[in-house]
Amino acid sequence: MATMRKPATSAAGLSSSELIDARIEELGDWRGETLARVRALIRQADPAIVEEWKWRGVPVWSHAGIVCTGETYKNVVKVTFAKGARLEDPAGLFNASLEGNTRRAIDIHEGETVDEAALAALVRAAVALNTH
Repeated sequence: MATMRKPATSAAGLSSSELIDARIEELGDWRGETLARVRALIRQADPAIVEEWKWRGVPVWSHAGIVCTGETYKNVVKVTFAKGARLEDPAGLFNASLEGNTRRAIDIHEGETVDEAALAALVRAAVALNTH
């Protein structure tokens, strides 16, 4: 039987989802728009996904373990799949962190678009890996 987890809150009393909202707004540029779009796709792919805020400011999406993170840097939005090396990637979305045996990442630069159906498929595959 699944149990409902109480959303985590920050010292300021904000939930993880509210902290992610604030990060998107704070960025105020293409990185915020990209993170918002990625977030929407992740939530559509798995409506039961849990949003978390870890490591002093990294959005994390979990379902029976970490599915992926959404980090923002000056020139890239990085979506890192915790167990990406074990996922099939027929669309070839993974373009970063390819050298390790565990994680795989998708670096999205300004002006680039992501194959939304392929990203949703990766999210669903990562959830399936965590739950089986």
